[in-house]
Amino acid sequence: MQDLTDMRHGFLIDMDGVIYRGGELIPGAAEFIAQLQTSQTPFAFLTNNSQRTRRDVVTRLERMGIDVQERHVFTCAMATARFLAQQLPEGTAYVIGEGGLLQALHANGYSIVDHDPDYVVVGEGRAFTFEMLEAATRMILAGAKLIATNMDPNCPTQHGTRPGCGAIVAMLETATGLSAFSVGKPSPVMMRAARKELGLATAETTIIGDTMETDILGGVQMGYRTVLVLSGGTRREDLSRYAYRPDVVVDSIGDLVGMDPAMIGLDPAKSSELAIASA
Repeated sequence: MQDLTDMRHGFLIDMDGVIYRGGELIPGAAEFIAQLQTSQTPFAFLTNNSQRTRRDVVTRLERMGIDVQERHVFTCAMATARFLAQQLPEGTAYVIGEGGLLQALHANGYSIVDHDPDYVVVGEGRAFTFEMLEAATRMILAGAKLIATNMDPNCPTQHGTRPGCGAIVAMLETATGLSAFSVGKPSPVMMRAARKELGLATAETTIIGDTMETDILGGVQMGYRTVLVLSGGTRREDLSRYAYRPDVVVDSIGDLVGMDPAMIGLDPAKSSELAIASA
């Protein structure tokens, strides 16, 4: 019989609401990440925020007390840029978004243009104007494909909630009558790409998140183990509204400190079944 503690396993970890809230680190988050590093467990922070580059995310985490490298960060901007490079290498894009998205597109061979683009790509940002929306609408109606880095309707900030990428995309969809293709969580495009980045198989992957509609839904659809933390946007009483459920529900990521990584996301019955199947 194979010892479950010897099995390879890794984690995709949401950030806002899981690792921190606003500018405050959630208790136990630094200890959990240190535990993964000490045990050489593969992990990546998985974020639907397209504003920041990998380096920006690493710097923010370092200032909070979590020391990681750029390889530990996978953003929806990266997933979007890689997807477009596979669909149409060396294409062009009109972008409503900020540095993280622009950098990812450039790194994947894309040019940013202000007329006749192959794609209109929308991410998070506070700098967009109505004139940009007008221009994007004309481009989409002229044949450019509408791509969303994610469809999150809002984003939490330390000052409250602000409109997210999905809200901006909704305006363009309404104006053009065309639907966007979204690459970020819960899209399998991003969920699969992040897993492959870690070199993990489906059965070796657990996602930890605070949002049922993105983190947990994406994990369920991909066949990953799913851990819902209640330190973000989801309350325990909300679970009855969903047709799908996470494998495990904990109050916060701090509850996972000290657990063997291979066992996280498995209840005792599933652990027994897996051990027997591995014998």
